[in-house]
Amino acid sequence: MTFQRDIQEVLGIFLQDPDTLDENKEHQDLRKKGNHSNSLPLELDNAKNHTTTVTPWYSLETEEIFKKLVTSSKGLESEEAAKRLQEYGKNILPTKKPPGITEIILHQFKSPLIYILIIAGVISVLLDDLRDAGFIFLVVVINAVIGTIQEWKAEKSASQLQTILKIMSRVRREGAELKISAEEIVPGDVVLIESGSRIPADLRILYVSNLTIDESLLTGESAAVEKTANVLKENTPSSDRHNIAYAGSTVITGRACGVVTATGSRTEVGMIARAVTETESAKPPLLLRMEDFSQKIGIAVVAASGVMSAVALLQGIAPVEVFFLAIALIVSAIPEGLPVAVTVALSIASTRMAKRNVIVRSLSAVESLGSCTTIATDKTGTLTVNQQTAKIVVLPSGSYFEISGEGYLPVGEIKRIDGVSPDTEELKGLQKLVIAATICNEGSLLQESKEWVHHGDAMDVAFLALAFKLGINPNKVRNEVKVVAEVPFESERMYAAVYYRQDKNGSTKIAVKGAMEAILPYCTKMNSLEGVIPIDPDLLNRELNSLMEKGYRSLVVAEGLVPEGINDDFDLKSVKPELTFLGITGFIDPLRPDVKDAVQTCKKAGIDVIMITGDHPKTALAIASELGIAYSKDEMITGREIEELGGPELPCCIDALDKARVFARVTPVQKMQIVDALVRKGHFVAVTGDGVNDAPALRRANIGVAMGSGTDVAKDTSSMIITDDTFSSIVAGVEEGRIAYDNIRKVTYLLVSTGLAEVVLFIFAIFAGLPIPLIAVQLLWLNLVTNGIQGVALAFEAGEPGTMRRKPRKPEEGIFNNLMIKQTLISGITIGIIAFAIWIWLIREGYEENWARNLLLLLMVLFENFHVFNCRSEYRSAFHVPLRNNYFLVLGVVLMQGFHISAMHVSIMQKLLSISPVSFETWLIFLIIAGIIIVVMEIFKRIRSAHESDTLIENSFI
Repeated sequence: MTFQRDIQEVLGIFLQDPDTLDENKEHQDLRKKGNHSNSLPLELDNAKNHTTTVTPWYSLETEEIFKKLVTSSKGLESEEAAKRLQEYGKNILPTKKPPGITEIILHQFKSPLIYILIIAGVISVLLDDLRDAGFIFLVVVINAVIGTIQEWKAEKSASQLQTILKIMSRVRREGAELKISAEEIVPGDVVLIESGSRIPADLRILYVSNLTIDESLLTGESAAVEKTANVLKENTPSSDRHNIAYAGSTVITGRACGVVTATGSRTEVGMIARAVTETESAKPPLLLRMEDFSQKIGIAVVAASGVMSAVALLQGIAPVEVFFLAIALIVSAIPEGLPVAVTVALSIASTRMAKRNVIVRSLSAVESLGSCTTIATDKTGTLTVNQQTAKIVVLPSGSYFEISGEGYLPVGEIKRIDGVSPDTEELKGLQKLVIAATICNEGSLLQESKEWVHHGDAMDVAFLALAFKLGINPNKVRNEVKVVAEVPFESERMYAAVYYRQDKNGSTKIAVKGAMEAILPYCTKMNSLEGVIPIDPDLLNRELNSLMEKGYRSLVVAEGLVPEGINDDFDLKSVKPELTFLGITGFIDPLRPDVKDAVQTCKKAGIDVIMITGDHPKTALAIASELGIAYSKDEMITGREIEELGGPELPCCIDALDKARVFARVTPVQKMQIVDALVRKGHFVAVTGDGVNDAPALRRANIGVAMGSGTDVAKDTSSMIITDDTFSSIVAGVEEGRIAYDNIRKVTYLLVSTGLAEVVLFIFAIFAGLPIPLIAVQLLWLNLVTNGIQGVALAFEAGEPGTMRRKPRKPEEGIFNNLMIKQTLISGITIGIIAFAIWIWLIREGYEENWARNLLLLLMVLFENFHVFNCRSEYRSAFHVPLRNNYFLVLGVVLMQGFHISAMHVSIMQKLLSISPVSFETWLIFLIIAGIIIVVMEIFKRIRSAHESDTLIENSFI
């Protein structure tokens, strides 16, 4: 087909009389009868209940497509389009209804710990103990308010799923061209698309000219896909259906006409969105650990309360008093400040994350990222900049040149692989190649308002950026030549060519770029440092293969004089020019500058990084090798190989997926299956991505991380969004997540150990036949002025050294590990025994019960004021943690001690708490006694540190 015929055809698509296309008489009659429901395929008839029998549109001829869809080249009649819109619904994506304010509020109460508190509060109300009940319910309400505000703000700022299809489209109806909202498009509509258009629905392409489409949001592959109208064989893989245009993708070059075969939830992107709304997310690790902890603490509290109640009844204490005793024990043992402290810790972490470009949509997601053992990352747009970049130029002389810079910014240098700048002859060879590629170019790269704006095919724009780096102005080059004819790139040709003259009466020249196999047969010479020499095909093919093995996409450039006497057919087969080979250019979607260091940081932190992409296996492996993710083909598996393994639920398939480090040419469903397999194997998986194709995997993961520049679908599905698209921000999020979890552990350690101390004090006193050491309201006050405030202040702790050098916590590990259990037992029992000893002494010395309780309450407040400094680090001495890391805690301890002393002097508090002032000497004695807890825990940490050092020395000799 000649160039002029190409122009006539593409103009014909948009300007032709619709009657020039035959319309099958049979379906004309059906249209007139309005009998479309009996002729439409089942996948359309049953669209509402999603029982589909998929028609292979890619393998059907035009007339058969028109017949099945009951339409024609003139498009649908308006009345018919209205009927179909009513029957199949608007062309919009399925969404999951966002939670309302009521649902968000109720969500705050879904915690076993909250359940226990509410039950204790209700019992207190039934017993007319309104003071205790009021305090308990106040704790519950504060926690609910903080959590509700955070989640409501996140939901309000979240991106909406629907915006991907809110576009205007050109359609043909009743033979006339209209511009309508994409939401109104129905199956059977004839749609016209051109460069820059967003595809509004799935289309079977009928006519095409130089059409390339960016499908990266579906496939993850950055290179534009060439489209044709050719009929394909049945069972052609979806990735190779080049006569189908998918909803949501963008036209890069060319024009086309297509008929709508699917809309809304029946499109490829719609099926992904439907899978997202129907996929259940994995529970966040913090939620799993808190559920386990709450269950265990609940059982322990009930058991301890039962034992103590039984002992009290055997001692002859009245049942009513025993019941109040049990309530008092529950109040003392349950860490009622924990829900508030956890919420505050997560809120603080979310604020810190926001400062590091990580936006959190739900509080539980904060810690989830810190808990991950595996990051499954997309390649395009996440590890790479999603912009093809010329990185290597190979001249026919064998000289290799590397180009610095990423993306389309014309900033960078060209040097030989030894780091030396090209000499004069090499520079001339490079300039010849770039000038020819600039002339044979349909892209644009312009600076507007200090920003570089680009249009056109990615490879064309990359060549223009290369020209700027060489000091060549593409616009000036183009203005100096007069274009005679252009042959646009088509997949059948595998090249593009421009015929031009440099002066009015000069000879006609040709500049060509494209695939080696398409251009090399017409090359008789090649440019070298010594001038033009005979072509050496074997040498050039070796250089090309070398680039391809490294994952580069390669284009060759040639130029030549055009023989006289050519007519209107500018195809190389007809012209048969003698071309001079100028060189090979290798392109790659380059890594983001921060990615290498970020991946290495993950490795030091014990986090496994794997790559899941729809891109070519060679490209994927090349990127993975450069990052240190994988090094050999044995660590890579393709989508086709996954299919051959059988169902994703099979053990052999799960094991294979668990061992692989790079997944290439995978479908969106396979991405979700890979993540599901990793979750089943016990990994806590964080999935990163930016495209629609990533949405199912983002949904299935323990934590989904979307890129800020990604699609709305990815953002809506994810738990957090990286605003600057950098992988290092993900690592920063991991660090903040780990700090948040460390702080939650510190708060838990404080609350549980002090609760244990109170339980030990109570049980020892009951077994010894002594009065109850503290009444319920005193316990509540104790927890308020110590744990209630200090626990929240502890949530502000800065990260400890080595946070990102620790291995991830084991998935099965609860909040309490061996170290925390030991510290909790030692500190809790120490405080409990000392307090019990003081209680015995006070009672035996004849102190009145209320006065003895007053002194004991002061001692317990001082104990917990000291103990909070032990809790600042599980590993380091309290004296080695700088106070500047958390001035809130220091201020909180001073204020809370001040509040308690003040309460001892205020009459209303004296009556409420049954307390009274004490002398300074008494306060100082109790201060010294309380300091014992610091000494005990310092000794424990010193012994543990020495034991670890001995273990390391022993291991070094093994």
